[in-house]
Amino acid sequence: MNSCQREMEVTISEDKVKEKLKESLDYFAGRAKIKGFRKGRAPINLVKQMYQDDIKSSVINDLAPKAIHETLSKENIFPVASPVITDIDFQEGKPLKLKVKYEVWPEFDLPKYKNIKVKKEKNSVLEKDVDKYLENLREKSAKYSPVENREARKDDYVFTEIKGMDLDSKKMLPTEKTIVLVGHEDNEKSLNEALTGMQTGEEKDFIINYKNEHKNKRLAGKNIKYTVKVLSIKEKSLPGLNDDFAKDIGEFKDLKSLKNEIKKELTASKEKISKQKLTDEIIKRISEKVDFDLPESAIDHETMLNIQKTLSSLQKRQKNLNKEDMDKIKEEARERARKSIKNHLILNKIAEKENIEISDKELEDEYKSLAEANNVPLVSIKEYMKQEDRKENLKQNMLLRKTVDFLVDNARIEE
Repeated sequence: MNSCQREMEVTISEDKVKEKLKESLDYFAGRAKIKGFRKGRAPINLVKQMYQDDIKSSVINDLAPKAIHETLSKENIFPVASPVITDIDFQEGKPLKLKVKYEVWPEFDLPKYKNIKVKKEKNSVLEKDVDKYLENLREKSAKYSPVENREARKDDYVFTEIKGMDLDSKKMLPTEKTIVLVGHEDNEKSLNEALTGMQTGEEKDFIINYKNEHKNKRLAGKNIKYTVKVLSIKEKSLPGLNDDFAKDIGEFKDLKSLKNEIKKELTASKEKISKQKLTDEIIKRISEKVDFDLPESAIDHETMLNIQKTLSSLQKRQKNLNKEDMDKIKEEARERARKSIKNHLILNKIAEKENIEISDKELEDEYKSLAEANNVPLVSIKEYMKQEDRKENLKQNMLLRKTVDFLVDNARIEE
């Protein structure tokens, strides 16, 4: 049995049950519709007989939650999730007895968490890293101009009309007009080959034999003959890598100052990634040294949140999922949930032991940072944080970050 699981018996006195039974019986007697009697005029014993299950359910629903809450509070028990009634002993003229299951957060001893030896990755930014970043900036600043009297080639944007026919069923597919980036790796190879060398107004046929496991289920296993017509062609032109380009990108006086800023940003980004890997390794080392049960209700809740995030992300990418995909998503979501809950419990216990807290000033500074990052008034952030448990959730996240920083400061880091 999971050590986080608990059971208890809750007893509700005969007097309370008797009083609630009378209230419930009076309620049903006043509303009962029984053949042969006017509404509210049926004999009380007949009402009791016909509505006994509903009356009992009403009594339990009215008395049980409060009684369970009072019993838990008296014992200073704070369950992870709502307790579950597993058995009911309801006999008229006797106390109402309930068997209840609930889960609590685990008790455990912390392993050694200071002076953990870890190695930090080097954060050097090479010239080729800056050049690659510059090329990406050039790509984003590329211009596409209409061209005539030449064939389509790689990196051209081609406006096409594509018709398809299933060679087996002879069924025509809907005609599509779409823009294609010639040579892009996500295109079907046959489409790239067909478009390369075509001119405006030209048509060409090509066939694609789709495999059974093709990601598009409508096309999987089919042999489709396509006719593609080029309606127009636009070619890409990149800006020159010079001082004028740097000035167009932002407030840079020349290309050298742009490169310096890029190097600065890349260094900061690598430092952030390096620190994250460092903290992950420290927490992993601590977590590996301690083992304890986790509440299944908390795991279930966190798993569901993880699944929802994954499905939302996949939906945006319009990815179709089969049963195997879903099983894998569920398995990975549950494993992430276990790891996350365990790490949070460990960090919270370290924070408690080291008296790490979030001061009012730190919270106020966090509000200001959020307001600045989201470009909204500070008062709007504060109003938003008043809703539900957002303020407490924010403080909890800040506490975890502060505890992680404490662990890094107290680790033995080798460069």
